[in-house]
Amino acid sequence: MNQLPLRVTIQGIRGCFHDAAARSYFGKLGRETESVECETFHDLFEALERDASLLGIVAIENTIAGSLLQNHELLRQSNLRIIGEEKMRISHVLCALPGQKIESLSEVNSHPMALMQCEQYLRRHPNLRMVEKFDTAGAAREIADNKLEGHAAVCGEYAADLYGLEILEKGIETNKRNFTRFLVLADPLTAAEFKPREELLDKASLVFTLPHTQGALSKVLTIFSFYDINLSKIQSLPIVGREWEYRFYIDLTFNSYVRYRQAIDAVRPLLNDLKILGEYVECKDFRH
Repeated sequence: MNQLPLRVTIQGIRGCFHDAAARSYFGKLGRETESVECETFHDLFEALERDASLLGIVAIENTIAGSLLQNHELLRQSNLRIIGEEKMRISHVLCALPGQKIESLSEVNSHPMALMQCEQYLRRHPNLRMVEKFDTAGAAREIADNKLEGHAAVCGEYAADLYGLEILEKGIETNKRNFTRFLVLADPLTAAEFKPREELLDKASLVFTLPHTQGALSKVLTIFSFYDINLSKIQSLPIVGREWEYRFYIDLTFNSYVRYRQAIDAVRPLLNDLKILGEYVECKDFRH
């Protein structure tokens, strides 16, 4: 029996990098997806909170821009669980209506971040006036829907293909080492269906606060080290209304789930407000 497509919330429209990341992640599981478009990250989390049958994918960090701090807080405040991650290289193409030539174009449309990431290439084409749009995929769709001759879009290859635009040049981004890490989210009621078997788990995301005492963080890190738990990321955010106190978001990787749980039990008395955001499989086979 054919399985119905999974409904996955994305920030942006069909063809955006969130959409491509969702299709890549669930495609590895042999599942098709139906994108539920959300204008903002707040909208995405609200949609997931309203409908437990939805899944979600959200960018959490980028190798150039760093951590998306807003999304760390939205995740902490929610009741959602991380069930997986996807890592994707962010590569841009220049595309236009079929038959258009670069020298005949007068305007290039895209999200301001994408235009900035392709600035060196675009400056070599002074005939292209850069015009900012809300979304990379949205810029491609607008050109296709309105048959805008003389306009080009900077977007992902997937968006160009989806909206029937001709790719004039690939890989126009300045920095070729631009990767984004996405988290796959689910309601606790749905998470169990997608959570990998315990022996496959090798990564966890936690958030906690610490007592305002000397060496508190050092003690926690020492315990993790003793149990052979690798701290792959640590992000601190100030706690509003509590001067000089911080909330810590950490990612752990491990070879033994049993040792990881032992480490959690050992550090728990040293932590305040510990919340395990998710236990999942680290993404290693991502697209370069």
